[in-house]
Amino acid sequence: MIAPVIPRLNRNLLSMRFFRLAALASLVSLPLSLEAQEVSEPPSVILSGVPFQVTVLGGTGGASPYEIRTATGRILALGAVDAHGSATAIGLEITSRDELPLEIVIGDTTHEVDATLTPPWFSLLPPILAIVLALIFREVITALFAGVWLGALAVAGFNPVEGTWRLIDQFVVPGLANTDDGHTQVVVFTLLLGAMVGIIARNGGTMGIVKAVTPFAHNARRGKLATAFAGLGIFFDDYANTLIVGNTMRPITDRLKISREKLAYLVDSTAAPVAALVPISTWVGYEISLIADGLRIAAEQNPAGAEALLAQSPFSIFIQTIPFLFYPLLAIVFVLLTSAMNRDFGPMAAAERRAAREGHLYRPGATLAADTSSHLMEAKEGVRQVWWNAGIPVATVILVVVVGLYTSGSAGTAPGASLMDIFGAADPFATLLWGSLAGCLVAMLLSLLDLPPVLQKTLTIQECIDAALAGMKSMMIALIILALAWSLGAVTEEIGTAQYLSQLLSDRVALQLIPVIVFVTSAAMAFATGTSWGTMAIMLPLVIPLTVALGGAATYPGGEQVGILLGATASVLAGAIFGDHCSPISDTTILSSTASACDHMDHVRTQLPYALLVAGVGMVLGNIGTAYGLPAWLALGGGAVVLFLVLRFRGEAVSP
Repeated sequence: MIAPVIPRLNRNLLSMRFFRLAALASLVSLPLSLEAQEVSEPPSVILSGVPFQVTVLGGTGGASPYEIRTATGRILALGAVDAHGSATAIGLEITSRDELPLEIVIGDTTHEVDATLTPPWFSLLPPILAIVLALIFREVITALFAGVWLGALAVAGFNPVEGTWRLIDQFVVPGLANTDDGHTQVVVFTLLLGAMVGIIARNGGTMGIVKAVTPFAHNARRGKLATAFAGLGIFFDDYANTLIVGNTMRPITDRLKISREKLAYLVDSTAAPVAALVPISTWVGYEISLIADGLRIAAEQNPAGAEALLAQSPFSIFIQTIPFLFYPLLAIVFVLLTSAMNRDFGPMAAAERRAAREGHLYRPGATLAADTSSHLMEAKEGVRQVWWNAGIPVATVILVVVVGLYTSGSAGTAPGASLMDIFGAADPFATLLWGSLAGCLVAMLLSLLDLPPVLQKTLTIQECIDAALAGMKSMMIALIILALAWSLGAVTEEIGTAQYLSQLLSDRVALQLIPVIVFVTSAAMAFATGTSWGTMAIMLPLVIPLTVALGGAATYPGGEQVGILLGATASVLAGAIFGDHCSPISDTTILSSTASACDHMDHVRTQLPYALLVAGVGMVLGNIGTAYGLPAWLALGGGAVVLFLVLRFRGEAVSP
């Protein structure tokens, strides 16, 4: 999940077409130091005809005029920057290679900034190449490598040798070392949780949980329901949800002959949807901050309606959007329906038939995202298999993360703040690290202590270390995929993929179609870039002002068309989650495959028809239906009925 900085948009942008607005949201910024008289971080790729921006930073020499012009002499921008201030030239466009390099003149000094000029459609090729290769060959590592290399090729000016070097030094290594977006923390969290899983598997705790749960979840239907409710119960963070539920429930679903693909689907389709819906989670504070940005920009662009737009809190707007979050809500409904009815269709039905009738939990020849085949991942011979050897460490992870979210959030909020505000201000990545480390240490302690009759020493210190290392090793394939997926995300950001996708959304459409168009655009952006948070960061501050501009006072809070505004706002989040679910380069999709020890592309392939069905129902009855007057509750109820009927007449019972 990537969270780029949201830029402030000027009022005069309102008159531009929406795709121009979107293209300016987070494009190239060129900081210039007047002291050093150098250009730092110049743009490496410029899309022909797509606007970009240049930021000139002030130095200590007083106010200075600046001029930005092309190599052909065409002036792109004129202005002045004060000492220690900054000036931003926006809406710059280049359409011909002859116009490069750019000449940026500050006083008597001229800086040349060269870049690769590509047609806009090229920005789509790296993610498309990765996704197509992954779907065709069912092998994601090579596919991701090819996508990153193609993007790095453009960054390197289409020099294949230099592009190969840029792949590793500009994208892979910085992606793994990125602490601002939590990449490094997720790697360490995954390794520590893998270590905990290795220890509790070796000390008999995993099999102890299986034995304890078997009397309650004694068939496939109950096992699926137990997994679904576990996913709904861990609502405070999607990463924690995915890894805890998948690793905890996998031994149980394996014994019940539930396919790994089905487990990955249950894990993936409850993680982000529930975290995005519940007000006490690491998602909601981020969403509310983006809604606040959108309302502020809309108020600046509509002074007559500023008071009405800012009258309600962003949290209130978020609460009102919940009934319009059709994809996340219906995705959860469909998880419960498939589990309770024990019916499936398409590739998922084939996977469930294979597991139930042939005993193959995953496809023969599959490359599992987590390797659990080591003998060190099995219970040590002769140990007592008791549930608390696993239950206590897992509970420790959950408790430490929840308490950590509260304490870190409390430090950043005023006394008496609500739980929602506290969780929104928390540091989720630090708390995930605390929780995984605590769980690992507690698992080791339970294995070493000898306090009959409750605790029995099951492992030596060396055996604990060996089991922990085996657990970490089981996560390596997933970490390689994550590193390449993050690198591809950085590549798409560098070459402007999201900005070009935003161009596909035009403001020359009926107001009632805005929610469904926003949903499709957000889904495409999340699918191509693999990030739902980055999609929200680009889209929300743009969609709210656009909807207000098109609908006028009727779309203000309390207006007769406010449902359009709520629907469009909700469609950004819903579309981002949908695209994230479908994308093989999404981090949460990769972690779902990892926690379930499932072949990653098998997970994507089996989940895709379910996600498309839910999205289709949500768009027709939800986005379009409510925009033309259908009550949200009726759209949700009708959607649930349609999903039930599809399962009843299209699905088949594939497991006993």
